[in-house]
Amino acid sequence: MNEISPRRIIIGDVHGYYQGLMNLFDKIAPSSADQVYFLGDLIDRGPQSAQVVDFVKQNDYCCLLGNHEQMLLNVFGNRSHCNQAVQAWLYSGGQATITSYQAAQIPQEHIDWFLTLPTFIDLGDYWLTHAGVNPRKSVSEQTAEELCWIREEFHSMEEPYFANKLIIVGHTITFTLPGVIPGQLALGQGWLDIDTGAYHPRSGWLTGLDITNNLVYQVNVFNNSVRTLPLEKAVTKIESKKVKVSRRHKQRTY
Repeated sequence: MNEISPRRIIIGDVHGYYQGLMNLFDKIAPSSADQVYFLGDLIDRGPQSAQVVDFVKQNDYCCLLGNHEQMLLNVFGNRSHCNQAVQAWLYSGGQATITSYQAAQIPQEHIDWFLTLPTFIDLGDYWLTHAGVNPRKSVSEQTAEELCWIREEFHSMEEPYFANKLIIVGHTITFTLPGVIPGQLALGQGWLDIDTGAYHPRSGWLTGLDITNNLVYQVNVFNNSVRTLPLEKAVTKIESKKVKVSRRHKQRTY
């Protein structure tokens, strides 16, 4: 296959798996001309969140705000240290993030950087956000809470939100959607979910999507296996009327 360059590359939820991310980048080998976008949830659950944040920040890659960054900001961004916010974040993998920082202290420059992350990026033919959109609202009406957290209402849309662009999201692990096996992407009505569950023991797959050449790059963070697939062979189509995410994915602190 003759690939077109430069490329636009979308990276799914990393969740602190820095070595897996490095293996993925070795496979993708992005050039300085390529545009790289992260869908958020760089942190929590995995062992090296601090290193992931450093890598993305220092390379000045575009990154969206994920619900896990939002939870961290609920603890440190407003300095309220509300006990409920602290417990929600720790329950959702925040302790691993704290441990990944030297002296267990998150530097202010990282917190300040999280505060700058957008909730969506419009690429013209593609629209990137972490979780999805509320189908009953216009773009200007969408809240950060919805763009970072929404699940079933978005995945159940019976017609595309945009007439002329595809929404690409992470947030909901694809195998929690009906008929999707671990490692597969999920394609619905006007949306494509590429969170293949890097941290989850049923999967381990971290995904990078080259939307210029319709190629899917994947690394398994547990066994270091690597694969490259044409997009059409890496996707399971979802029937919107059958979408029910798993019970655990409905928990607010996931």
